[in-house]
Amino acid sequence: MSSLMFYREQAEIQNVAADAATLPLVRDRCLRAAAAWEELADRAQKTQDACIVKAEAEAEQLRLSEISKDN
Repeated sequence: MSSLMFYREQAEIQNVAADAATLPLVRDRCLRAAAAWEELADRAQKTQDACIVKAEAEAEQLRLSEISKDN
């Protein structure tokens, strides 16, 4: 399981707990926890996306260097 999936699952667990909470302070705590997990998930997503973009740029650079060697 990836960190991203784990963070999203934890956020969902906290949202379910918030919905089930009968005490306002418990509900608020669960919602804050869910928001924190979502923030972690968003950061992980941005990191994952940046890695993909970087890998694609490196692959393109390698392809261009191979083309220039052939010419």
